[in-house]
Amino acid sequence: MSDKVILVFSGKRKSGKDYVTGLLQERLGKANCDLLRLSGPLKKQFAKDHQLDYDKLLDASEYKEKYRAAMIKWGEDMRLANPAYFCNLAIADASTSASVWVITDARRKTDMDYFNKHFNKVLSVRVVCDDTIRIQRGWVFTANVDDAESECNLDDYAHNIIIRNDGNQHELEMQFQSLMERIREM
Repeated sequence: MSDKVILVFSGKRKSGKDYVTGLLQERLGKANCDLLRLSGPLKKQFAKDHQLDYDKLLDASEYKEKYRAAMIKWGEDMRLANPAYFCNLAIADASTSASVWVITDARRKTDMDYFNKHFNKVLSVRVVCDDTIRIQRGWVFTANVDDAESECNLDDYAHNIIIRNDGNQHELEMQFQSLMERIREM
């Protein structure tokens, strides 16, 4: 697995991580690029333990927001017991044939540490945008969510690449060209 390129994405809620990683997968092709969500295994087990609708926890719905704080607390408890728990679950179902794995939703330095420890070709990518844009996308500051470790732990992390996703398609295209070049160089 060490020959794979691992792109570990992070960013605030409503910064456009899913949008950016989806575009990246389109560029690289689904056969070459597998999107891995750390939140997927978390949400799946949380839904099972609490008799909730797993599919609704995956989308950007009010349903997910209703349970977000409880999921964060539950996930923190799981990570305290084993910081690599969700990383291990995410890669267990990953495509072994894909040359690029894109982690769509890293939240903590322990996530970054995991991938840097287990893989040789890792780039950390931070998706950022202005709060005014996040608000237009439906973001509303929520205490104990937006100021929690799950949202803030990587704020001071030294990312390899910053992608600004404020809705300017030309600027985003230029950033994608730079990112694709970095991937090719690996």
